[in-house]
Amino acid sequence: MLPNSTCRCFSAILFYLLLLIPYHGSGQDGQAQQLVQLSKAINNVPVYDAQRQHRIDSLKKTLAQVTPADFSKQFDVYTLLYEEYRLFQYDSSYHYARKLGETALLLKDNGRIMYARIKLAFSLLSSGMYKEAYDSLAGIHTQWLPDSSKAEYYALLGRYYYDLGDFDNDQYHTPVYNVQGSRYMDSALALLPANTYQASYYRGLKELKAGNKERASEMLTQLLNDPALTQHQVAVTTSTLSDLYIRNGETDKAIQLLATAVIADIQSSTKETSAAFNLASLLYKKGDVRNASLCINQAVADAEFYGARQRKVQVSTILPFIEAQKLNMVESQKRKLLFYAATVTLLLLLIIGLAVIVWQQVKKLKAAQKIITRAHVNELEINRQLAETNARLEDANKIKEKYIGYFFNFNAEFYDKIEKLKKSLEQKVADRKLDDVKALIAKINLRKEKEELISNFDHAFLKLFPNFVTVFNSMFREEDQLLLKEGELLNTDLRIFALIRMGIHDSEKIAHILQYSVNTITTYKTKIKNKSIVPNEEFEKRVMEIKAV
Repeated sequence: MLPNSTCRCFSAILFYLLLLIPYHGSGQDGQAQQLVQLSKAINNVPVYDAQRQHRIDSLKKTLAQVTPADFSKQFDVYTLLYEEYRLFQYDSSYHYARKLGETALLLKDNGRIMYARIKLAFSLLSSGMYKEAYDSLAGIHTQWLPDSSKAEYYALLGRYYYDLGDFDNDQYHTPVYNVQGSRYMDSALALLPANTYQASYYRGLKELKAGNKERASEMLTQLLNDPALTQHQVAVTTSTLSDLYIRNGETDKAIQLLATAVIADIQSSTKETSAAFNLASLLYKKGDVRNASLCINQAVADAEFYGARQRKVQVSTILPFIEAQKLNMVESQKRKLLFYAATVTLLLLLIIGLAVIVWQQVKKLKAAQKIITRAHVNELEINRQLAETNARLEDANKIKEKYIGYFFNFNAEFYDKIEKLKKSLEQKVADRKLDDVKALIAKINLRKEKEELISNFDHAFLKLFPNFVTVFNSMFREEDQLLLKEGELLNTDLRIFALIRMGIHDSEKIAHILQYSVNTITTYKTKIKNKSIVPNEEFEKRVMEIKAV
């Protein structure tokens, strides 16, 4: 029992430590809960990416089955592969966009050639290659395109100019680019059905770029209420809508929208995105360095994986500041930890003193426990050995009991035969009938006697081990199992191992009993063991485990 003064000292130190630990309330607002969900989603990025990769692998298998001359089918599969890579990885989306163009040329289909150029332009634009994207768009002739592809072409041109405006982000060029982008968006909207997601989104985006915040907010918010939106559409819409709240200074609402966008991007395995970067910027400004670091790392990973040059440039503008802030936090935490460590050291010294006392008592208890445990283990081992010995003795007793009766009976029958033969020979000799003696001896069929002996052995053995053949065959593949001929109880292979089960392991004794050479017995045993699914060194042990009845 500890002294009272020691207990009071221990309680005082513990109370002091509790005062040093900062208190955090258990309640979390919606934003905090959403950031927790975001953290979980980031941890599951490999799961969502694996799902997309699985779809890609399936499409590649389909492509491998397409005949080289079927260009139309190749074009269709290349389109599907492009769509999977479009927001996932630039290099591959660019590759399959090129493949679309090459296949369209082989088909000599101008519509498909123009369609392939639209896809190529999208990949170039998404990776930040503005000059190359414009060159690709400039080579498109709309007279070859259906209305749906024309709408896609004009929308892509609109996005091209909007992206240029965002990239320049100045008061001179950005307004000009936004006006030009909106002109192309008008052309796209004229071709799109009014009730589609694309039409609704482009109208909201156009209002946003024109500075009509309230109208843009109303349209995009209404669009988000559509339950049929895909994860990617949710990500695009919430990310765009967040820009309005950022401009209005409503940071918390913008953070919630961007968190939703990042989660949707992750769940749709979208790498061509700026939501994670924008969210990291807002969280950093708000002072949430931990979540800002989480988001900026995700943004870096997405930009690296996709290969988006403009995203890498964006990330480089804020990443050093977040990392520097993290370093400051680490230093601050280090100072706190040093203070805590000093306090804990004092407590530790007290605990060590107490531990020495307890250790001495425990040492004595362990010594006694070891003696008890050792005795218990020895007792269990002795019991196990006795159980095994009893089982072997019981098995041996069964064999002895059965076979003693069998051999007494067989010897009695054999003795009767010898007795009859002896009397007959004595009579023939007494009567001087030597020819009859020779004839009588000639009638003795040793082979038949041996076969009868073997047959009697087989009968006696299978009465004792009725499941021997079935269990023995279970140690082989089906095609290697031993099949008995009609009328056979055991064959030579089985009989050798039957003798082993009886306890006769010496090949020389087995050879003598069965009238074979030792080499022949060894050959039989080796052949059987090599066919078995049981390792050679364990085979005879498994045979000995076959139970008698």
